[in-house]
Amino acid sequence: MPRRRRRPEEHENHERWLVSYADFITLLFAFFVVMYSISSLNESKYKVLSDSLSGIFSQPERSLRPIPVGDQHPVGAAPPVVESNNQGASSQPAADPLQQIAASVRSSFGDLIADGQLNLHASESWLEIELSSNLLFASGDALPTNPAFGLIDKVAKILAPYRNPIQVQGYTDDRPISTATYPTNWELSAARAASIVRLLVSDGIAPQRLAVVGYGAYQPVTDNTNETGRARNRRVVLLISRNLDLFRPQSTLQNPSTGTQSATSPGEPASKGAPVKSSSPATAPVP
Repeated sequence: MPRRRRRPEEHENHERWLVSYADFITLLFAFFVVMYSISSLNESKYKVLSDSLSGIFSQPERSLRPIPVGDQHPVGAAPPVVESNNQGASSQPAADPLQQIAASVRSSFGDLIADGQLNLHASESWLEIELSSNLLFASGDALPTNPAFGLIDKVAKILAPYRNPIQVQGYTDDRPISTATYPTNWELSAARAASIVRLLVSDGIAPQRLAVVGYGAYQPVTDNTNETGRARNRRVVLLISRNLDLFRPQSTLQNPSTGTQSATSPGEPASKGAPVKSSSPATAPVP
């Protein structure tokens, strides 16, 4: 009788516990991730949700009121009265502040515009008032001359009634400068722009509306091959923005509870408000 062949003994795996251990560690990791995500709440969104729920439960009649459709008015409230002009004239649109400023500048500085010492350029977003540095500073210096005080005072009186932000830009020619006060044209151009800003502030312009930029000799409007071109490139530009929020920090533009960005209608005369980066200006001459 043939003998039965003994089956080889299977090797016992003593590491099977690692499978269960790995599953346990994975579940434990997932548990702590969920706990961490629950503990990190968005306080602003949580507050909006809390206020909404408390409003619903404290005033349950809100959910029972029908949504008004059409020109329905609350009971007991008189319909709005529309005032009409007897002559039938339509309401006039608000005047453009940049156009008003340009008109005032042309009226006050017609002689300087005719001499080419002051130039106006405009685009859809900016108004540019370009002043020759010969009107404001001595050569190689950033201290305003005596005539500059009266000139900037007249400019400040034109700009004061408005809230539009103003970027004061300084430019030089390409002749190098190396003094203890102004090592390069960068320092000279920025110092000249800062001097004009200080004059504007002393003449009543809110400092929140102002910014200083120095371009040195690297943004010429013409060649520096002759003295006429160099004098044209030495200039200070007042760049007036239509965007009232140009200099306002981004954190103040965002409403944390709704996530929406506040908008302000541009250009009404100044009362109270923080001025406000917009697109770079085009330099089309003002007609």
